[in-house]
This record gives sequence, structure tokens and C-alpha cells, in this order.
Amino acid sequence: MQLKATIQQRRQKLADRFNGSVVLWSGSRTARNFPANVYPFRASSHFLYFAGLPLEQAAIRLDGGKLELFMDDSNATAELWHGKTPSRAQIAESIGADAAYPMSELAAKLNGNSLQTATLPVQDKATLAQQQQLLQRTISSQALIKPGENEATIDRTLALAIVELRLCHDQGAISELKKAASVTIEAHKAGMTAAKSAKREADIRAAIEQVIMANNMTCAYQSIVTVHGEVLHNEHYHHPVSPGDLLLADVGAETELGWAADVTRTFPVSGKFSASQRAIYEVVLAAHDACIDRLAPGVEYRDIHLTAARILAEGLVDLGILKGKPDDLVDLDAHALFFPHGVGHILGLDVHDMEDLGDLAGYEVGRTRSDRFGLGYLRLDRPLRAGMLVTIEPGFYQVPAILENQDWREKYQDLVDWQRLADFADVRGIRIEDDVLITDSGCEVLTSALPTKPEAIEELVTG
Repeated sequence: MQLKATIQQRRQKLADRFNGSVVLWSGSRTARNFPANVYPFRASSHFLYFAGLPLEQAAIRLDGGKLELFMDDSNATAELWHGKTPSRAQIAESIGADAAYPMSELAAKLNGNSLQTATLPVQDKATLAQQQQLLQRTISSQALIKPGENEATIDRTLALAIVELRLCHDQGAISELKKAASVTIEAHKAGMTAAKSAKREADIRAAIEQVIMANNMTCAYQSIVTVHGEVLHNEHYHHPVSPGDLLLADVGAETELGWAADVTRTFPVSGKFSASQRAIYEVVLAAHDACIDRLAPGVEYRDIHLTAARILAEGLVDLGILKGKPDDLVDLDAHALFFPHGVGHILGLDVHDMEDLGDLAGYEVGRTRSDRFGLGYLRLDRPLRAGMLVTIEPGFYQVPAILENQDWREKYQDLVDWQRLADFADVRGIRIEDDVLITDSGCEVLTSALPTKPEAIEELVTG
């Protein structure tokens, strides 16, 4: 009953923002190599938000707050291989649909109004082709971002309305997001505990993901569990783990209804930071804590990013790695030699929520990405609002592709003490990331039960 009420409220809120007919598709499975061997199914997040359930090969039509469900009942062959599933009528009842029809009736229900029906593109090509055929136009994310003269602007109008609705989470979403965060916390703790007996990164990954699987959840993205923390999205797990290594674990759970967590911790596999590792870790932690302390409605997220950059620059000056005044170093983007990415992003039904819409969700209307070295990867540039969930994830990385780039070495040669930097060779990458809900008066760290202080991290690892 609670799910039904929540998604009914969402549909009505969309109707208040968008006047017209909307059809959203869930998508279908994609074959890996032969038709029966498929990748795991993940419904379109826009469909999930308004339908509530991860239905496969389904569509919903929204108009004036009402919902019509289109999907086929399973046949005997499907039930042979996959078991009996709820009927279309049962599903319609559970999500509060006003009516339900076979998928073949969708075209007739549009009644020749396909060009006046708005939609958003799905990721799988087969369903996208169906969308385009039925609605008689090209449908693409690029057209949403900057529609051309011959492309429908109705889809962009819908996208902006959905962004406004999904940016701030309702209580149903927050409940799911807290579930994802809770399981993610326990998963990371299991990974730290496993480190002392691990031989390879894969051993630690297995310990982390086992907790997620045991809670009947999946990973919200491919786990990053690596001693090569300088590779920001490292997806290899074959490296041996040895005393003296730092392990970076960036792993998040996703609930059965699709809501995500995104958490990173970096810890010494031996259970003890070296002096150089701890020094850098404390700089990153200071940036992490300073950013969270500033989070509140009305605060510009770009300023949060610049806070992280400034604290990192200040700490690296204190350690003798950077030379100069911290504010000047940030203005020159010198900090980005070691912190090249943005400080975080929005989080919800996707780990990078609504990024299928390009920067429509992440950037306030009228704003575009900077071409500056230190700002180009900023994923969120808008004032914070109560109900938004954001990540805070500053880091320090020694990326060969950056530090060995001759142009950058020449540009920053007088701002970096390269000889002093060599004293920190055992620090490949450190990131500390938490999920933070913006409240009416400040913020709530949903993942605060997972320690960040170095002493507590060491205690978790040593058991």
C-alpha cells in the first residue's frame, strides 16, 4: 500500500509540472552472445520512478496523474524456464494503475497523437527502436540537451519536469536509499575485516559483495576494489595485496527497487597506515569533513567543490608537496594534478542519478561545464535543496598520465616539489566518500556509521 501511494503521488506531481501525455518504457534484456544468455535486467530509472516495480518489456502511459500499464502476460514457455509470474492485472493493482493492456494495444491508445506524446530514451537499442517507430521521430539524449530545429522539444520539456521532480527525494525514496546505505556500510566493514587474510583484491571484493548479495541486493555499479587507487574506475581485481599497500574500495548496494548507495573507503591492508599514507589521508579527510560541514539548502555545490580543492591545496602546501598560497594554487588548478575529478554528484535511482540526461540534472539551467583543468569534471553545479542526496568524495591520486604529462610538468614546475613528492610514493590513491542527504536545516550523513577516522579504520582492519 505504501508503494502504491508513493508512486501515485509522484504521478500527480508530474501532472502538476507537465501538461500532456507521457509514455515511458522499462526496456528489455540484452543478449551477451546468444539470445538465451543475457545480461541482468535493469529497468529504466525513469520508468521505475513512476511505476515502482522493475518490470521487463513494459510501458506506462501517464496523463493527468492517471496511469495505464502496457505489458504482456507470460506464456507457458516462459513459465517453463522462469517460473510463474504475477499477471498483468495483479501488477496493475499493486502499482495503482487505472487500466492495463497488452503491449500490442499501446499504438492504438495513442490514437494518432504520437507526435504530441513525450518520452525519454531508454538505453537498450531494441527498445529505443520501438520508441522511435511508435512515436515517429528520433529520440536521443543529445536531442534532450540541445534539440535541433527538426527535433521534438516536448521530450526536453518532459526531461526538465522530471529533473525537477527527481532532484529532491520523497520519503519513499529516502527509505530505500537508507536501506542501500545500511547494507553498503556492512559490506565495507566485511571487506576491511577480510583484508588481513586476503591474497588478492578479488578476495576483498568477494567479502564485500557477499554481504550485498546476502541482503538480496545488487551492486549499483561495478565495484572498484584495488591497490591501484590512482586508476579512478579500476575494474580489475587480480593484483596481489601486500603489507604496505593501501586498498581503495568504492562499492555501493542497490535495493530491489533500484535505489543506490555509493561509498568509498581507503585503508591499509596491514591494518596500519605508514607515516606518509596517514599524512595524505588526513589531508583528504580534512577536505571531506569541511565539505560536509558546509552542506545546507541554498549552498552552491560548486563552492563545496572549491572548498575541497582549497583544503587539499593547503594540506599539500603544509606537507611541502605544493608551493605557494592555497587560494592561488586553486585559481591556477595546481590542486587538480592530484584531485582531477569533481567532489561528487547526485545520487538516487542511479549512482550518478539522471546522467542519462547529460547535464540537465546536474547543472542549473543556463550553466555549462567549465573548460578549466580543475573544474571540467564537476558533475553537479547548482544550489543545493532540501531532499537532494549528494556524494562527497575528495581524493588524492598520483596518476602517471597526469604527473608525467610534459605540458603540465612545465606549467606547474615551480609549484610542485617533485623531490618531496617522491617521499609519498606509497600513496597511489586515496578517496573518502559518503552519501549525504540535504535537510531543511543542514544535512544528514546516511553512511556515517562507517568510520573515516584513521584510528577507527585501522581498528576495523585489525579486528
